[in-house]
Amino acid sequence: MAEHEGQRESAAESLMDKITEKISVHDSSSSSDSDNEKFDAVKSKIFRLFGREKPVHKVLGGGKPADVFLWRNTKISAGVLGGATAVWALFELLGYHLITLVCHLSILSLAGLFLWSNASNFLNKPPPKIPEVVLPEKCVREVVSVLRIEINRGLAVLRDIASGKDLKKFLAVIAGLWVLSLIGSGINFLTLLYISFVLLHTVPVLYEKYEDQVDAYSEKAWIEIKKQYAVFDEKYLSKIPKGALKGEKKD
Repeated sequence: MAEHEGQRESAAESLMDKITEKISVHDSSSSSDSDNEKFDAVKSKIFRLFGREKPVHKVLGGGKPADVFLWRNTKISAGVLGGATAVWALFELLGYHLITLVCHLSILSLAGLFLWSNASNFLNKPPPKIPEVVLPEKCVREVVSVLRIEINRGLAVLRDIASGKDLKKFLAVIAGLWVLSLIGSGINFLTLLYISFVLLHTVPVLYEKYEDQVDAYSEKAWIEIKKQYAVFDEKYLSKIPKGALKGEKKD
């Protein structure tokens, strides 16, 4: 009897241990879920540059172009940047011109085809085949449709800025165009295009690597800019008349 009672007590103790273990696991899982929710809430409140909510790869459009800009494949990114550097050096440093380059390449191509066509008669080989450019009509329509949508979107933004509804955006665009005009007065178009291309291959990958530090400094800078804008608005912008007759009703 004593042994039987001891077995009952040990079984009851093991059952209680299992129940307490399940309760502790449930509590830990619920606490971990709550911790994850708190972490997500805190993470969503972190300041991101330009109000970014997506990863840098998604902001750049994703796909192969974003992979090239973010150096996902080092060989391809280095090759693209090296090719752009060679083109810039050819036209800017060596003083080559686009029309001259096209004419020289055309001369070499025609001379090569001419020699190949005449040599094929003696070597009993078929003459060179010049390929034809074939573009599907569906592809052309899709490209034209995308261009039309983007042009209309740009015109809509331009109308919104020119309407004067958002004075802050209007002043920002004017300031940006003025800075761009100063840059364009000292740098030609090809050099400006090359600098933009290099920045696309350097700034995003560096920002992705040090985004927390950059966002922290950007937040401080943005707070200071808002303070200065508030002072500027109070001293000057608020004193600009905004049409006293606009709200009056006609008799």
